[in-house]
Amino acid sequence: MDQNLKGLAERLLHTGFSDLEEREKRILKRVARRVAVSQDVNDKFREHLTFGQRLADRVAAFGGSWSFIIIFAVILGGWIVMNTIGLAIRDIIDPYPFIFLNLILSMIAAIQAPVIMMSQNRQVAKDRLAAANDYEVNLKAELEIMNLHEKIDDIRMRQMEELIARQSESLAELRQLILRLSLEPDMAVEAS
Repeated sequence: MDQNLKGLAERLLHTGFSDLEEREKRILKRVARRVAVSQDVNDKFREHLTFGQRLADRVAAFGGSWSFIIIFAVILGGWIVMNTIGLAIRDIIDPYPFIFLNLILSMIAAIQAPVIMMSQNRQVAKDRLAAANDYEVNLKAELEIMNLHEKIDDIRMRQMEELIARQSESLAELRQLILRLSLEPDMAVEAS
């Protein structure tokens, strides 16, 4: 197997096996064994998430949805209407500039922003993992294509060699036939 890998590295990558990076060695081994390289990055990534990371992803997903915007708009509208009506009755929780509402909104933003950032950082890490997987799949595909080109070139070369051998045989038979035909008229003249 080692010689096969060295041969593949020299034939396909024009370098020694020991000169390759670890990832390229791993891919070359998979090419030699005819094993798939592609993998589901999402499943692999999800396996390693902690409870806090999953919760952050859910919060970020909800915070970036229309459901959140609609619910939040209804709550804000309700708060403003309640306090405006309360102003007329003189039983106000949060008077007109709505300072308490502003405090609550600031606290939600202060909590939600880092949670969304954590989720985005994980998405970037997942994208890096996907890009690395894409590189490996593309490299393996490229190596397989190069390998197929070599096989097709080898088949073509054998076919050309067979064709040349047949043509040589045909030419030899044709020369013998021409030689025979050129000698037969002389024999026919001598016989008469």
